[in-house]
Parts: sequence; structure tokens; C-alpha cells
Amino acid sequence: MKAIQVGLLGIGTVGSGVFNVLKRNQAEIRRRAGRGIEITMVADLDAARAQAVVGHSAKVVKDAREVIANPDIDIVVELIGGYGIARQLVMEAIAAGKHVVTANKALLAVHGTEIFAAAHAQGVMVAFEAAVAGGIPIIKSLREGLSANRIEWIAGIINGTTNFILSEMRDKGLDFDVVLKEAQRLGYAEADPTFDIEGVDAAHKATIMSAIAFGVPVQFDRAYVEGITKLSAVDIGYAEQLGYRIKLLGITKRTDQGIELRVHPTLVPARRLIANVEGAMNAVMVQGDAVGTTLYYGKGAGSEPTASAVIADLVDVTRLHTVDAAHRVPHLAFQPDAMSDEPILPMSEVVTSYYLRLRVADQAGVLAKVASLLAGAGISIDAMIQREASAVGGQGSTQTDLILLTHGVREGTMNGVVAQMQSLPTVLAPIVRIRKEELA
Repeated sequence: MKAIQVGLLGIGTVGSGVFNVLKRNQAEIRRRAGRGIEITMVADLDAARAQAVVGHSAKVVKDAREVIANPDIDIVVELIGGYGIARQLVMEAIAAGKHVVTANKALLAVHGTEIFAAAHAQGVMVAFEAAVAGGIPIIKSLREGLSANRIEWIAGIINGTTNFILSEMRDKGLDFDVVLKEAQRLGYAEADPTFDIEGVDAAHKATIMSAIAFGVPVQFDRAYVEGITKLSAVDIGYAEQLGYRIKLLGITKRTDQGIELRVHPTLVPARRLIANVEGAMNAVMVQGDAVGTTLYYGKGAGSEPTASAVIADLVDVTRLHTVDAAHRVPHLAFQPDAMSDEPILPMSEVVTSYYLRLRVADQAGVLAKVASLLAGAGISIDAMIQREASAVGGQGSTQTDLILLTHGVREGTMNGVVAQMQSLPTVLAPIVRIRKEELA
């Protein structure tokens, strides 16, 4: 049987990984797919670099539209990234009747609804396993492996840069700015790390997982996004004393009021497996009503781990290339006419628990006043640490840290109480608030 012909748009870190892994494991992949898969055309503005990677195995061009226009190309792999030209090229490839494989989580999180609708109308596939958690097959697990389940929630460490930074802060007791510079020096963080450290990258991925888990449109604009830039080593240390570790989690959860979609630093019990995921590794927990809790762990980035996911998509598309479009797995797991319009909850309506750190005057009655404000709002305290003044400011210090863990409360309610506590004359610095999830 004639080999499937693939056109590659972009041959940087991931693209070169795709080419090399596909070449190295060609025989094994052919056995799995039922026919050969060959990259026969590559588009990259740096034609010399591209030619050095592919040699004489593929035609190299600078214009991606030459790849899309080639009638012999069956699948277009988009590895350019971003929202701009990548969106145009993906839509043009779909219009030309090409299947598309992409690792572009930003594109799908923002424009996925439009892209999937166009693909459905054309009867072509858009595969995107590599868009979330690199080499971890979480998309396939949600779309297929867990299809018998009503998914209840997902919580994931889905950005390796921030997980590396938080691991270093905990291990070495260093503050964020110091560790960020080290992460940049080691190549874990970009020169401009904004998308990673502000939580945007994780929110793109959480948006895609939420859509697949609950059968809703991709709605990145409704996600709550908070990064790690304000975290300090002192809070990571206090969390450890209380039996928790702080991770940047992408969380999506089904509730009676709607769907939660949020990314923020989170206290997680140290006994949970996901709390022990260190360095640049990724992990995703999924709670299903039938299967219970499942955990997926592995490398979330890198040339060959991401290439593994891209090639898995190529194998899937090759297997289903001749199958009637109506009998393929839907892009977002649910049939297009069965998608839900469940709302995404505003953050003020989300119920979760909290870690609070108050820098207060070391005098009688402070704790009683704080506890009174919490009780007045119906918020109960789960645990507490009050530091000796000397441990916070040295001998003769007149201020100390009061650390509280609360039980679950609506965020809007907590916002009001924090404002009241902040106005107390005995509260001497901005209150630190970090959300807490038991993930039980």
C-alpha cells in the first residue's frame, strides 16, 4: 500500500525530533499503522537548516503554502506555533482537504471551536496529542480510554518550567527571582518566560482538557489564570510544615453550578503522588466516576517526547484515513451535535480551601479578632501555625506570622473577609492567600 505522505510546517526542536524518530522507528511504525508514513516535504524559513536535518529525504521549501497546495500531501503537521500565520495555514490545509496534526495548544485553546467545525465540515481530522503535556498521552486517554466515565475533575502539573522553579524554591529555600534566573541559564525557561510563569501556557492546556472532559467548546477567555511570580520561599516552607507542597495546577471540575476552569498555585497534600512530581516533569490526575483516580506522568516537553505524541497522531490519522468521517472519534470526544452549553464559573463562585499568611503585631487579641471575622463569614479553620516573634524578626521583634488553613469556602466570600482582615491595624503587610486542594 502506498505510504501516507506528510508535509511538515516548521522543523525546529520538535520538527527535527519528529523527522528523526519517524526515520529511526520507521519499521515499527509501519507495523502499527498498516502502511508507511513518510515526510516528503518540509517548509521552513531557514531552508539551509531544514535541508541539513532532512538531507535528501524530503523536498525543502520556504513557503508553507507550497506544502498545502501539493496534491500528494495527505497530512499537514503544523509546528510553527502562535495564533497568527499558524491559524491561517491550518484553516487553509483543512479547506484543501488535508488532515492536520498540531502541537499548538495556544491556537486550539483560542481558535479550536472554529478549527474543529471547519474540519468536521470538510470530513478531515485535526489531531493534537502533542498540544498538552508533551509525550504523555492524556488527550487520547480522555477521548478514548476514559470514554465510559463521567469525568468529575482534572488537576495537572502541565508546565515544566514552573514546576522546575517551584521544585528548586522548595529544595534550596530560594525566592522566585533567583530561581528564575537559574532556570533561564539552564535552558528550562525562555528569555521571555511570561507565558510560563504567569500561567498562560498551563491555561491553554487546561482549556483543551476541559473541553474534552466535559464536552464543552474551548473557552480560554473564561479561564482564571494566576502564575507563580508572587510566591515566596517562606510560604513554600510553611506549607511544608503543614504537610503540603505548592504546585502550579491546571484544574477543571464539574459542579452543579457549572464548570470550573482555573490555573493557580495550589497547596497539595505531600502524600499525593502528584505533589512529588519534581523538576520539569508533568503529571495529570483525572477523576472518573467508574475508574476512580488515574495519574499520567512523564516528560511534558522536549524534542523527542513531543515528537512521540506527534507521530502517535500520524499513526492514528493513517489508520483512520479511509474510514467514514462519521465513525471517527470526535475531535472533542463528544459528537458535535451533543456538545454541552454548561457555563464556566466565574472565579468568585468557585469553592475551595485556602492557606492564609498574615504578618501581624505580636500582641494579645490578634488571633481572636481574625478568627472572629472568619467565623462571622461561616469560614472554619482547619489548621494553624503561629510563629514566635523572634523566629520571624529576630530578638525583640514586635511582629509575627500567623498561618491559617481553612475549610472550603466560596471565593467571593473569602475576598470579602480578606479585605476586612487587611484593614485591621494589627495586620502589618499584604495578606498572602494561596488556594488548597486535597485531590482526594
